[in-house]
Amino acid sequence: MARPASTLHFRVMSALLLYPEQELIDALPELDAALDGAPGDIRARLAPVLTHLASDGLIPLQESYVDTFDRGRKFSLHLFEHLHGESRERGPALVDLMQAYREHGFVIDASELPDYLPLFLEFLGSVPMEVAQSFLDDAIHVIAEVGKRLSEIASPYACVFDVLVMLAGVMPRPLVQPPVRDMDEAMETFGPSRDGVEPLLKEAAQTVRFYPRGAAPHAVGGHRVHGKAMTP
Repeated sequence: MARPASTLHFRVMSALLLYPEQELIDALPELDAALDGAPGDIRARLAPVLTHLASDGLIPLQESYVDTFDRGRKFSLHLFEHLHGESRERGPALVDLMQAYREHGFVIDASELPDYLPLFLEFLGSVPMEVAQSFLDDAIHVIAEVGKRLSEIASPYACVFDVLVMLAGVMPRPLVQPPVRDMDEAMETFGPSRDGVEPLLKEAAQTVRFYPRGAAPHAVGGHRVHGKAMTP
């Protein structure tokens, strides 16, 4: 009998989108078993990426991953890369998302940007389902666009994005393409101050910008961070 979708499924998809290491390959049977009985044929829908990871050598898997996600921005796993690009909104949006994580008890290593999709999915896997659903619905328009691009090149990773779209409670809206922002500059902007504390986190939290300023989100309502709705 199929069971309801749970935050466990987000943790599985987070793992599947990570850079392939031997530890991930060894864990594939466990990840597959965690999908047993999942709703909406999630297990069958994720079969292409599970098969891909299980059927090739580690070095070819790593080369394929780098070629797909690290050699250009079109398929970047950093959500705000597709949303804010070079605009000044990206730095504050990163800080606000980090603060939202902390508000829900999810603390991450400062070496990784909080909009990294595997990290975002790990966060969804750590909160109650209604919270995870709300965050997913806010971000699904970005996720859907990256998934569409991956489908166009027949990437085995596209199925993960398809499942996320299936699990969303809203229909993705078209994504307005921003100018591209340099990732090193983003890290410099977001990085810690000399005392090791992100400088912008010392201020009151802003709205988490999964949409450009002034654009209306699909999701009904908004997440609250320090009493402010996450959606602008």
